Amino acid sequence: MGLLSLKYQRPDHVDKERFRRDNSSLSENEKSDTSLKSGRSGASSGIPDALTFDRIISGGTCPPCTTRDFMNYLVYIEHAAENLQFFLWYRDYVKRFDEANTSDTRLSPEWTAAMEDEAVARIKKDAVEKMRLQSKALGIFKGTDFEKGPMDVVVANTDPFLTPPDTPSVQDAPSVFSGSQVSSFRTQAQDAFTAAGATLPFTIQPFRTEINRVIATYIMDDAPRQLNLSSREQKAAVQALAHTTHPSALRAVAASVEDTLRRQAHPNFVRWSICNGNPARVTFARGLGVSLILLATAGALLLTLSNAGRGWRALFAVGWVLGIATLIAAAKGMCVVLHGLHHRHVRPWELFDPEYSSSPPDESELEDQGELGRKRKAGDSFDSFGSSNSYEDEPWVMRYEKRNVVRKVFDREVWIREPALRQIQDTIFVQSMLAALLAAGVLTAVFVAVPSGGFF
Repeated sequence: MGLLSLKYQRPDHVDKERFRRDNSSLSENEKSDTSLKSGRSGASSGIPDALTFDRIISGGTCPPCTTRDFMNYLVYIEHAAENLQFFLWYRDYVKRFDEANTSDTRLSPEWTAAMEDEAVARIKKDAVEKMRLQSKALGIFKGTDFEKGPMDVVVANTDPFLTPPDTPSVQDAPSVFSGSQVSSFRTQAQDAFTAAGATLPFTIQPFRTEINRVIATYIMDDAPRQLNLSSREQKAAVQALAHTTHPSALRAVAASVEDTLRRQAHPNFVRWSICNGNPARVTFARGLGVSLILLATAGALLLTLSNAGRGWRALFAVGWVLGIATLIAAAKGMCVVLHGLHHRHVRPWELFDPEYSSSPPDESELEDQGELGRKRKAGDSFDSFGSSNSYEDEPWVMRYEKRNVVRKVFDREVWIREPALRQIQDTIFVQSMLAALLAAGVLTAVFVAVPSGGFF
């Protein structure tokens, strides 16, 4: 593959807080248009067509830009894996619901846009009414010891007789959870319905058990994989799910999640994937670049102050070129030595995975690999209804922290298999070399033009 344009720039890092502020100011149509541009064209934002969001999700890329790599990035770096987990589940759920040809699917009608607007308007009205009552209460207590305002009191529904019996649907897939877990999901979902002011749903609707798990895992407060939804979006989704299990009930939530993945997580993932070295190696490369520049400058100064001919000073242009190119590449997360081999460092969470091992592990590493495998089986990131995405208790964390700096600098390497990523790195390397040649040429011209000092 050839190079990209020499004007190429990496995707800008999209800050979460800034994205939320900007996103809140866009209309739904603007969000959709922007999402499509980010997800498909991609080239205008520094993402080539071969690394678009749709291509990564569909499995059309090679490591380190696969769906698995994207998930690992969201778990360990972005700390927002719940978005991709929900997105993958919802896409599969829509397919399964559409393929269900049994009669009970008629019990779950489509949640229309008009119904969505009506629910949102009701939620807004309730919020305004609550604020009005609070303001009135503040006026009553003004001038008293209770002037700070009364606290909201949430009365939990503890009457067990208000919970209707659960009737399993013929369309519910076989559950991998025990009866107590299913009952727990149902109870949590019913608490969410009550908190949102929604009526309890029909339990004979298809996929109702699975929807209860979704609410308990992604939607309700303090869920293990709670999505970053506003209070209004959360209540609207719960009210929609109380009415129907049709995929359209989660259409707004899915659109918001997909927009975040396309316009915030995906550009950040591509930018992060361009880095071929770990932080220790990149820091080492920066120090090496600065050292080469300083050594070349010191040597040129010594020759300038001596009786040596001016032509000898041009030899230090080699040091300036190497140092400046190394420094510019390191500023973009790249090590030129690794790039020369088209290698990258193995990620910390991959180090103790046998798949990435190029040499037989020792006994302690085999033990850690077995423990790591058990951990992954217990909490696979691709499990739609797994536990939280916390990784602090994974074995690699403690073991990687114990590795000394030198070992991190020269950690295990693997070949970069994705051609589009190698093309980006080649372009950045050429940009670094051209900038280094230009800067070194200027420095060389300056030192050669200065008369000899003749001090020694």
